[in-house]
Amino acid sequence: MSRVKGGTVTHARHKKVLQNAKGYYGRRKSTFKVARQAVDKANQYATRDRKNRKRNFRALWIQRINAAVRAHDDTLTYSRFINGLSLAGVEVDRKVLADLAVHEPEAFSAIVDQAKSALN
Repeated sequence: MSRVKGGTVTHARHKKVLQNAKGYYGRRKSTFKVARQAVDKANQYATRDRKNRKRNFRALWIQRINAAVRAHDDTLTYSRFINGLSLAGVEVDRKVLADLAVHEPEAFSAIVDQAKSALN
């Protein structure tokens, strides 16, 4: 039986890792062993931060809504505003509310008035 050498498969695997390590500093971009560690760690960070990005954006939207609600009415808070929206039957998510607060203040103030009237 003839001897099988794995050179082409190994070369392809190494090349794939080194391509992913392109732009890294020092031996992290050129040495397979170090590059594999760097790429594996980068993939761990990327997986974790895909979840964190959703968390961060939701927090940002809540901060923007809270600031806009307080600028519109001093007595109204974010939590009471969201409660008023649910009582009024307004189903607008936080992303759209934050966008309205920044770009369309008149429309947002109408939504705030609706929430306030539902609270009273």
